[in-house]
Amino acid sequence: MISEEDLLTSLKSTLQKKPRNQSIWVFGYGSLIWNPMLEYVEKRPARIRGYHRGFYCWSRINRGSPETPGLVLALDRGGSCRGLAYQLSPDSIEKELLILWRREMLGKVYVPKWVRAETTEGYVDAITFVIDRSTAAYTGKLDDDRIVSIAIKASGHYGSCSDYLIETAKSLKFENIQDRKIFQLADKLLTRKRHFPDTSNEPTDKE
Repeated sequence: MISEEDLLTSLKSTLQKKPRNQSIWVFGYGSLIWNPMLEYVEKRPARIRGYHRGFYCWSRINRGSPETPGLVLALDRGGSCRGLAYQLSPDSIEKELLILWRREMLGKVYVPKWVRAETTEGYVDAITFVIDRSTAAYTGKLDDDRIVSIAIKASGHYGSCSDYLIETAKSLKFENIQDRKIFQLADKLLTRKRHFPDTSNEPTDKE
């Protein structure tokens, strides 16, 4: 876990890199889409290039446990990603970003990045969170069946990993954001649950 001092240092360092004469935007690609927990003044569909969304992060607290780790989404290098860009209110930037940092940065698995986001009304520079490949939380590439098997079994402080996947898929569809991979994973998970409702005998994932 990151210390409060290091967390504040990370936030300050990120803000120092902010492009001049621009509002603060945040690019959300996972739970920030369906549970932003941010006070924002505007929300736009957005696309970034150079990173793509995937289940690249082990979760041993929020969506899993040390014994049965779950998975959460992260950005990894390559490709592109569609999500939502949130413009923060100038009156509450520090408060909102501190909440965001405590949500995303406590586990020391993400690196905050400024990215160029293409929105329906032009480009904005936005803060987002990219997986740190050097951390033990980085999964590397997992095949779809393994992701679904992990999601079915794992649950943590914030709820089950399967709910996380389903909520993400539902929210992407609601926002008219296309992500075939996420939709396929959600369909496979729901099919598995229908055909095999009792998952208690499936092996746990110890990584």
